[in-house]
Amino acid sequence: MVRNNTKVIPARLYGIKEETGAHVEFLLLKRLEGDEWEVMVKPGRKLMPGTKVNFGDGLLKAEITEKLEAGNRKVKFEYDGIFNEILNEIGLMPLPPYIHEKLKEKDRYQTVYAKYEGSAAAPTAGLHFTEELLEQIRAKGVEIANVTLHVGIGTFRPVKVENIEDHDMHSEHFYIKQEDAEKINKAKREGHRVIAVGTTSCRVLESISDENGMVKEAEGDTSIFIYPGYQFKCLDCLITNFHLPESTLIMLVSALAGKDFIMKAYDEAVKEKYRFFSFGDAMFIE
Repeated sequence: MVRNNTKVIPARLYGIKEETGAHVEFLLLKRLEGDEWEVMVKPGRKLMPGTKVNFGDGLLKAEITEKLEAGNRKVKFEYDGIFNEILNEIGLMPLPPYIHEKLKEKDRYQTVYAKYEGSAAAPTAGLHFTEELLEQIRAKGVEIANVTLHVGIGTFRPVKVENIEDHDMHSEHFYIKQEDAEKINKAKREGHRVIAVGTTSCRVLESISDENGMVKEAEGDTSIFIYPGYQFKCLDCLITNFHLPESTLIMLVSALAGKDFIMKAYDEAVKEKYRFFSFGDAMFIE
């Protein structure tokens, strides 16, 4: 079983423009280099290069340095101390827009095995696991391997083009250690199934595997887009949520199980009033 041990950072920041005192919102998407980040900003039209913003009464300062694609901005931060500690103090968890209540505990939007900070959203299929459940899985003889993929907000972006091959797939940073690659390869050699927890783990495995499904230690960015017709190389099964319609995620699960079969499952889920999306029900696809 392969899981994504990324950790969500409190990536939503509310601040004020230095010049006017106007309220602005930042959502940190990806660290580019040093203290430079790709950021989603609101209101976008009024936050152009050269704009300076203060957060947390000046604990964190930012200057917008460049306008990027999709309306995002490149931003350089200034601060005294440790960036992640300041973020933990003044940032909020970037919950999806369909969740309207505030979390009483930040860890409710983390997996119990979250380790490496860098995500703007949780790898939600893993939210179902508890330490006790993971122990039960290990007791059955299941080996657990980790990958790390920092989830970007583009994961949830709907496909709006007629031809899905024209969809501009977002890029996300990942890495996998040698010890985890060896666990996966051992399972493949011995004829065991490789089960990914979530579409993010799946995308890492399919990005790095060779034609025989073997993987090796790697780090990089992936923009792999999996949709019906794709031939899986490494993955055998998938644990995942019920996803938004017209999303790349529902296309990925349809590639694995077949579109007609997935649509039947969704009809059943709607009829039985299953919960969908981040804190919703999960399914096992083989």
